[in-house]
Amino acid sequence: MLNYVVRRLLILVPMLLAVSVAVFLVLYSIPGDPARMAAGPDASEEDVVQIRANFGLDRPIHEQYAIYLGNLVQGDLGTSFRTRRPVLDEIRRTLPATVELAAAAMAIALLLGVPIGILSALRPGSWLDNTITAFAVFGISMPGFFLGLILMVIFSATLYWLPPTGRGTWAHLVMPAVTLGLPYVATYARLTRSNMLDVLSEDYIRTARAKGLARSTVIYRHALVNAAIPLVTVLGIYFGRLLGGAVIVETIFAWPGLGRIMIEAIVQRDIYVVQGTILVFAVSVVLVNLAVDVLYGVLDPRITYG
Repeated sequence: MLNYVVRRLLILVPMLLAVSVAVFLVLYSIPGDPARMAAGPDASEEDVVQIRANFGLDRPIHEQYAIYLGNLVQGDLGTSFRTRRPVLDEIRRTLPATVELAAAAMAIALLLGVPIGILSALRPGSWLDNTITAFAVFGISMPGFFLGLILMVIFSATLYWLPPTGRGTWAHLVMPAVTLGLPYVATYARLTRSNMLDVLSEDYIRTARAKGLARSTVIYRHALVNAAIPLVTVLGIYFGRLLGGAVIVETIFAWPGLGRIMIEAIVQRDIYVVQGTILVFAVSVVLVNLAVDVLYGVLDPRITYG
């Protein structure tokens, strides 16, 4: 197991190198002068030239990347053009908010989607199953930005139950977490239903029932454990999508997270902030997928790591 984890972590190095090259080239090709945007509309040409020299933007692209890569190896992600603060400080300040939002959304998806899927699988073809299927289609089809606006109109502008924007109390978290998590509730409900229907038709389930085991024991200790392996696989896949959705949700609800500062940095061409946030997202996805792979061995002891 330890050797497997070490090999996976070593793979992270070339992957991050490829991500940094791709992001650097894309940002370099976007029209506009980052130095002029950082200087402001009223800055003189001398000020723009000075800013360009201070940040090394007057050098050839390969020299800029070499300098950036050298600093990156030392743990320096650069300095923000807008705030003049280290990018690492900006990430430390905003990352907890994104983790909080993503964790709440994933908790909503699992705690609602899995039980709903189990109920649907236990009564296939019933009115409950059809209702859950309709809900799943609705949840998957609903765009996150549209759902967020609907929730704001209902619970903030009409009922005044929840604050529309910001972060601070649990009430601020409700609407962003529901907006981000609802499509995954529908996804997990459908996946759980499909996997449970397959598992419930297996011979060992019929044997467990024939031995007189309690219905709850058959469902949760035998069927659900085996149906959970595909769900764990999807958990790793959807985590990247969850972070992508968090970027939109944070912008809608003015949630002070990593996705929001990335959008602001893209608009203002704050290239070091964009590069730093994307690298953090890439590392997060890789680490979550590694944790998912390790979790396979917990759910199914037959799985080994060569």
